[in-house]
Amino acid sequence: MATRTLKPITPGTRFYSVSDFADITTDKPYKKLLVPLKQSGGRNNTGRITSRHRGGRHKRMYRIIDFKREKIGMPAIIQTIEYDPNRTARIALVKYQDGEFRYILAPDKMKVGNEIMTSPTAEYKDGNALPLKNIPLGLFVHNVELKPGKGGQLARSAGASCQLVGIDGKYAQLKMPSSEIRMVNANCYATIGKVSNSDHFNILWGKAGRLRWKGIRPQTRGMAMNPVDHPMGGGEGASKSGGGRQHPESPWGKYAKGLITRKRKKLSNKYIIRKRTK
Repeated sequence: MATRTLKPITPGTRFYSVSDFADITTDKPYKKLLVPLKQSGGRNNTGRITSRHRGGRHKRMYRIIDFKREKIGMPAIIQTIEYDPNRTARIALVKYQDGEFRYILAPDKMKVGNEIMTSPTAEYKDGNALPLKNIPLGLFVHNVELKPGKGGQLARSAGASCQLVGIDGKYAQLKMPSSEIRMVNANCYATIGKVSNSDHFNILWGKAGRLRWKGIRPQTRGMAMNPVDHPMGGGEGASKSGGGRQHPESPWGKYAKGLITRKRKKLSNKYIIRKRTK
């Protein structure tokens, strides 16, 4: 799961790196777990653009991922490690003892042939899913539920993990990737280990066209616009609002750096023990 650089034989490949895909065991996904994925182009149900700079990406099929891991006490064998175009992490095709196939998020260093299980009494090894109250303190977990039975919602991207730092009554204390410490119901399931493909964030895209393949369209800097188009536009030469030092902001006047946007009375605030470091 390392990255490799290309020979700089063109301007596009001069700063171009890709994943080496050494962990991928097949390029043919399991067809019964594929569904079509409609592209929105950043538009809502009325056709208006609500998310700018999106559209024109490569077509792809969605892989149905089992975030719930609800087959309690039934062992499964890893069949393949696959690339998923819809997420940064690798996915693993597992075959349960009853013959059913499912996709899960592949833990780091997972190999074909490994056995995994979801159970309160499962072994403490990567890929096994247990309730937080049954996991030893200090272990790293991923695919963590926020509500029992809802399925994993926390720590699902490449290389992500949470650390279990304490159990207090019916709540477990987790240290998030952002360094925030928050309480989660101790009956929630989590998968032991870190998510695979941790080198994803070392990839250099190298050229604008690669981001177009990902559905990211060009974005014009506000400072390059006129005052009528953006609060940061105008000025003689490259200036922050006519020569003054203006704080970066969005086209609608919202500060782009440092502004706290979280609601002060949000219900889940009571579960946050320590806020993330800035």
